[in-house]
Amino acid sequence: MSDRPIRLPSLDALLAFDAVARAGSFEAAATELALTASAVAKRVAGLEERLDRPLFVRQSARGLSLTPAGHEYLPQVRQALALLQAMPLHQRAGPRRERLRVTSTPTFARQLLVPALPGFTTAHPQVELELTLSVPLLDEGDAGADLEIRHGAVPDDIAADAVLLRDRLTPLAAPTLLAGRPPLRAPADLLALPLLRTPLQPWAPWLRAAGLPDVPEPEAGPRFVDLGLTLAAALAGQGVALARLSLARHELAEGRLVQPFALAVPAERHYGLVRHRASPAAEAFAEWLHAHCRAVEAA
Repeated sequence: MSDRPIRLPSLDALLAFDAVARAGSFEAAATELALTASAVAKRVAGLEERLDRPLFVRQSARGLSLTPAGHEYLPQVRQALALLQAMPLHQRAGPRRERLRVTSTPTFARQLLVPALPGFTTAHPQVELELTLSVPLLDEGDAGADLEIRHGAVPDDIAADAVLLRDRLTPLAAPTLLAGRPPLRAPADLLALPLLRTPLQPWAPWLRAAGLPDVPEPEAGPRFVDLGLTLAAALAGQGVALARLSLARHELAEGRLVQPFALAVPAERHYGLVRHRASPAAEAFAEWLHAHCRAVEAA
């Protein structure tokens, strides 16, 4: 047996060397290892110092390439890592997935929640999210839900600190409805158009703010018991909807709906988040959803 001391490198250094050899840069390897590029570079530099020879050639234009010593060392390292990974005690099951059941009002789910969900699932891959729909006016929710996105008055139905969105209401119409008609110069001009009606959002708050307090609620036309159906009717040119700006922001940006007047009033009913069962997954979702809604309000 040789009297020379064995200079074993750390496992972290070997993993960093292998990752950089595959990725071709510290930055790409850092993403794979969930480290900073600086941390990966330090581990590789420590390994080179311990071996007393360079393993990579730093080429600013083409990234990193292996030196002859690196080419010789790499298959040996990979063989050793493969042996370690094959040991039964090192083979653990993946992280346990945590199931989270969320129920939401239909329009909030379709317009606000579903388009943003990739952000949550990417940040929390261990959470198995199940999304169901409720019917707000009929108060039919999901009895098995961990979290409930509810539409109601504040603070009567939803605690103030659970409010997700403090929305603003304004009339919205499809360009096809307004085409060929006299321009809308004053709020009273809206009365010449069909006003869409829903029990979830009466016209009275906006009409009062527009100086039309004596105008009654519309009585003609279908009665939509869903904010999304009201938006769909507006998009089809069937009438003017008193809509939440947050729910119609994509349609406004695309020009499929227009806002005839700048006047917007605070909604009297808000979306809120109700917790039925506490868990790490529920807390993570609640934190993410509040942040998402704050971004929507600020947009």
